[in-house]
Formats: sequence, structure tokens, C-alpha cells
Amino acid sequence: MKPLVAIVGRPNVGKSTFFNKVSKTRSAIVNNTPGVTRDRVYADADWLGYKFTLIDTGGIEMKSDDLMWREIRKQAEIAVELCDIILFMVDGKIGINPGDYDVADYLRKSGKPVILVVNKLDDGKDDGIYDFYNLNIGAPHGISSEHSLGLGDLLDEIVAFFPDLERNIEEDPNITKIAIVGKPNAGKSSLLNKILGYERAIVTDIPGTTRDAIDTPFERDGKRYMLIDTAGIRKKSKVSEDVEYYSVVRSISAIRRADIVLIVIDGVEMISEQDTKICGLVHDAGKPSIVVVNKWDAVEKNPAITFEVTQKILKELKFMDYLKIAFVSALTGKNVDKLFDTIHEVFDNSSRRIATGLLNDIIGDAIMLNPPPTDEGKPVRIYYSTQVSTNPPVFVFFVNNPERVHFSYIRYLENQLRKAFQFEGTPIKLIMRSQDQKE
Repeated sequence: MKPLVAIVGRPNVGKSTFFNKVSKTRSAIVNNTPGVTRDRVYADADWLGYKFTLIDTGGIEMKSDDLMWREIRKQAEIAVELCDIILFMVDGKIGINPGDYDVADYLRKSGKPVILVVNKLDDGKDDGIYDFYNLNIGAPHGISSEHSLGLGDLLDEIVAFFPDLERNIEEDPNITKIAIVGKPNAGKSSLLNKILGYERAIVTDIPGTTRDAIDTPFERDGKRYMLIDTAGIRKKSKVSEDVEYYSVVRSISAIRRADIVLIVIDGVEMISEQDTKICGLVHDAGKPSIVVVNKWDAVEKNPAITFEVTQKILKELKFMDYLKIAFVSALTGKNVDKLFDTIHEVFDNSSRRIATGLLNDIIGDAIMLNPPPTDEGKPVRIYYSTQVSTNPPVFVFFVNNPERVHFSYIRYLENQLRKAFQFEGTPIKLIMRSQDQKE
């Protein structure tokens, strides 16, 4: 689970410039007008092999009663609540603003690690940086996001917190966590209620009824589970209320926490662009998953229709060619019990560990059948492979030159592994590594 790092501060201190520079994207709008960044923007980042997710937030005006500033403040507060580390950014060009004290007081109460970042030191001089000690929130780190000055040292400071975060994560290994995600009104809460046998979540025809991620522990056939029902993930153009932003964050958080994800789609409306994007979130998180086609009672049920719908889903989700599909009706309970058989199957597949000897026998046969192509006349040699983790399964291949292994051949090896072993429903990851690399 990647750590979440939130960038927080008053308006126009350079948060979005820093976000774009570190994430190597242009996701955040950069403008000198205060209030341009109203919602949180997310992007994955990488520093020295440490992967994390940055959250850009709108500027905080703690004491403003203006409606716009209140809504922006709520968004930032949500980011602070959910993140692991806070970057408190201030403007080194203008010095301490009275509003900085208000933000510092708020962040101090959060109990989260806070790193004070003094931005806009574009000339490299940090003479005035020591004034920021008066905020009483830790040692200031001087940077210039625009000119990339001091970013390396700051990123070193950020990733230094990550091992501690990993040690502090306490999860019961005997509980299987199942997240239920999907568009609003696809029937997620109805499915949860049918599984539990009582109405734990409110069910209405109004999209967006479930505003938060709801954790519900239960037991079934002697096994312990945690169901995580989430608010529907809307298209961004339709997200206007702060509670809807909150729902999106909670849904992403639920996916990260889950051992397996149920992606619920509406069997009447069928798969949409938004469904595809939600599946992309799950796939990128490396989570085993099941596409649950709900409301199947409202669709003409015959083998031809089922086959047709299955093929359409597989076509739309080509990047998840490993997926499992289940057809259910949360309203009538049709196939809901059978869904747990599929959950167990997919989770077992994701947890599967292959013995190194057997793995190398399969890979050896695959290489003999189809040797890796040469690159610019230079041969590519695969020496051996080993599985290094599960959930999802990750395999490391030791080769003479990792950069010369074409992605199409990596895909070929993945297909051979899927043919030899049962990995349906789970992504698997193949890493090419030099024989000289020890880690």
C-alpha cells in the first residue's frame, strides 16, 4: 500500500508546481490566482525506488467564511485525515503570513508527521528561512519547485518516514478484506446487505446515498471477512459536493486496503467508460478482482445473452484479460452464495506460491519453444526466475540485460505462466533484473 503524502498550505504558495514537478505530470493547474486548485489531485511518484502517492490540495484560508473557501478547506481537511505524511508548504519569498500560523495550529493537532517546506527560494538563498521556526512545527526545508532546487533533500526526508509507516500497519491476517466498488446506484449496498442478511447500508434509487466507506466484519462457513462498502465513484464532471470528493478518496483507500475487490456494474446499463476507469484503478493497485454484473434478474437470461455480455466485458477490459466475471442479482439473491466460491478461488490464486524448481522448468520449456529475440544482434539470456511475493504474485527474472527484454516477450512469459498455473482473477507482475543485482 503506497503511502499518501498531502501537500497543504495557504493559497498560491506553489503547491501545484511542486506536485507537477515531483509527479512528472501536469495534472494540477498552476495559476497565480488563489483558489485555482479546489479539489484534490492525485498522482503516483517515485523517489529512489520508494513509491508513494501525492495529493495536491486547494489553499487553506482557515478563518474565511466565504462559501468557496469553506469548501476548499473541507477538501484539504479530508486529505489531511487520510494521508500518512503532510507537507506544509509556505512562501519563502514573502515570509510568514498570519494565515500560516492558523494552518500550523491545525496541522499540529492532526497527529500526523508534518514536514515544513519553504518554497519559492528561487535564488538559492535561504537567509529568511529561519523565521519559519516561529511556526513551531519543525525544521523548515528550503526549496524552489520552479527551479528544482532542494527537491532531492526534501524527498529524502519524505521517504525516511516510509519504513516506520510500514511497521505501524497492523492488519489481522486471518480476516479477508473485500472492497465493493463501482458507479453510484450499481447496487453495491444492496449486494452488501444480501451478503450480510440484513440492511447494514442504506439502499435507495438516489445515486450517492452511501457517502463513506463502511467496514462490516462478519463470519461465513468458519471464515472471517471484512466487507468494505464504498460510495460510488462518479465521473469528475459530475462531482460537485465535498462529500462526493470524500467518497472518491474513500473508494480509492478501500481498494488499497482490500485483499480482493468486487467491481459492481449495472447489468441493465452494462459496462461504461466510468466502469472501465474504476477497473483501471483496481488493476493499477495490483488487486485480485471480480467483475460482478448485478441486476441480472432484469435482463433476459439465456446462455446466448450471458456469452454476449461476457465477450463485451472482456473486449472493454482487455488490459484485465485475467478477470473473473460473476452474474448476480442482489435484489433476489440469485448467485450471491456462489459468489463466495469465486471469491475464494480468486484469493487463492492471488496467494499462490510456485516452487522455484517447478517455475524454472516451465520457463525453460517456454524459452526452448520461443527463445527471446536478439536486440541489435545482441542475445538476450534468461538465467533463472523466482517468485518473490504473493497478493499479487510477483516473479523476478535474472537476465544478462534487462533493458533488452522486449515487453512483448515479457507478455509471452506471463501467458505461459498463466497457462501452467491458475492465476485467473489476479494480476501477476514480472520483473526483469540483472544477474548482478542482489535486490
